[in-house]
Amino acid sequence: MITAVDHAQPATPPASEDRLRAYHADVPGMTEIPKPPALAARGCCWSQAGAAQLHLGIEPGFRPAREAHPGLRVTDIESCAARLTAHGATITWDDHPPGRRLYSTDPVGNRLELLEPG
Repeated sequence: MITAVDHAQPATPPASEDRLRAYHADVPGMTEIPKPPALAARGCCWSQAGAAQLHLGIEPGFRPAREAHPGLRVTDIESCAARLTAHGATITWDDHPPGRRLYSTDPVGNRLELLEPG
């Protein structure tokens, strides 16, 4: 039986590791976690906050995911919005129930959703 989502893996373009590593640490406040050595050779990085993990992976011919996205639960969406805008990220609010949510994009154009359950 499936009990939880272990991780989401957004694709990234080659040579984007440094920008994404800095973004995910500074903007949503995730912590980089080590990739297993066999996977580290493939490039990019993994990050985590609580039980949520993003496994960013290199994809030749990359195109940003404009609709597909990870949905990350947060406890204070207003603080998250302030943090995103303070780092120059654009946000779009979606106040349709349940709860509150916003959308933003990472430095390579992938969509991210942050949501605070209501």
